[in-house]
Amino acid sequence: MEDLNALLEPGQRVAHPTQPDWGIGQVQSNIGGRVTVNFPDAGKVVIDSRFIMLTPIFRTD
Repeated sequence: MEDLNALLEPGQRVAHPTQPDWGIGQVQSNIGGRVTVNFPDAGKVVIDSRFIMLTPIFRTD
């Protein structure tokens, strides 16, 4: 399976598929399959792309 999280760049907004209560997070970095995201209700979280596919958020509201 291809790592679609590899397309994420700092500043992009994402949601965690199994933690909707964390809110919409902002990508801080994406290095070697480890994506650091700052979520409003969970703080800074490092996501391992081998196990979690983040959902990009494209709305601007």
